[in-house]
Amino acid sequence: MLALCARSGLVKVGVVAVEGTKIAAAATHHARHVCIDNTYGLTYKVGMAARSREDTNRVESSESRMTYTEFLRLFPDNTACLDYLRDKFYPAGSPCPKCKRESRFHRIKGRSAYSCQFCGHHVYPTAGTIFHKSTVSLHLWFYAIFLMSSTRCGMAAKQLEREIGVTYKTAHRMFKLIRSMLAEEEDGTPDFGGGGVPVEADETYIGARRRGKPGRPAEGDPVKTPVFAMVERNGRVRAMIVPNAQRVTLLPIIKRNVKPDTTVYTDEMRAYDLLAREGFKHRRIAHSLDMFVVGDIHTNTVEGYFGLIKGGLNGVYRGAVRRHLMQSYLDEYSFRYNHRHTINRDPMFWNFLRRIQADRLPA
Repeated sequence: MLALCARSGLVKVGVVAVEGTKIAAAATHHARHVCIDNTYGLTYKVGMAARSREDTNRVESSESRMTYTEFLRLFPDNTACLDYLRDKFYPAGSPCPKCKRESRFHRIKGRSAYSCQFCGHHVYPTAGTIFHKSTVSLHLWFYAIFLMSSTRCGMAAKQLEREIGVTYKTAHRMFKLIRSMLAEEEDGTPDFGGGGVPVEADETYIGARRRGKPGRPAEGDPVKTPVFAMVERNGRVRAMIVPNAQRVTLLPIIKRNVKPDTTVYTDEMRAYDLLAREGFKHRRIAHSLDMFVVGDIHTNTVEGYFGLIKGGLNGVYRGAVRRHLMQSYLDEYSFRYNHRHTINRDPMFWNFLRRIQADRLPA
């Protein structure tokens, strides 16, 4: 028996019995197609095709950019991970650090090293990286990066401990080192705004609830950490912890990061009073009057970013983030935010791997 699908042509069918009546069940890759059973003259609609239990490929409708199966296909073991670092730092044709000749580097059996094809000089792809002198399997390191990059709100070290079977101390150290490579390096030159791109600036306080203590926390508050952020509309974000939210603290940060003559949107806090005098086009929204959007004047972009951070930290860490770790969490969330619209929609995993650097390559 055959069934003819209006869009897919001839398809393979099965026969099932329902109350003594044979009905053709057609399998297609399209939902809600009209199919005709030539044998019994039946017309019916077919839903989504049954997915094979052995099929581990990512479906087109999935928002996933990289699955666990794809990760294992690319990095099945330590050797594949080490080869990736070799190709990153010592690709074929790169000069040997010792003989300076363009060389190919071949793996040394039983060691995490490669040798120059001419002089035999040994190079170590993990040297100077976050994997340097680590006793944890390189494959587990890459898997930890994959897990961390696959989440939107971060991942707790206790969860990593359960996932890869290391101690909590090791998992905490691994995440700390991974976050360290996500930090953005500033060269002291203003690079935000300019070219008609507006910038929003705002401050907030992150931490556990202060019971019985309403209002802004004082400087040095043991519970709340003041955070300042600047966001380009439809662009990047830069966030940092600050000692306080006073003018003497925030104004130099804006001058150091935002290009002159940029339109800067803030609320009515007095710390921003002198922005116009410093050469910026200053626009303010009066939150105290319950005004949140007036034309294009608002700070909803930067407040949305704060919402992502607070929601993530409260969900993953229950809001209990120590002050000395706060900047690393800000770097992680800012990195995800800044790479949310990458070219060709690269998986976040690749964005994380590209940040691996060798600070001191062996000479």
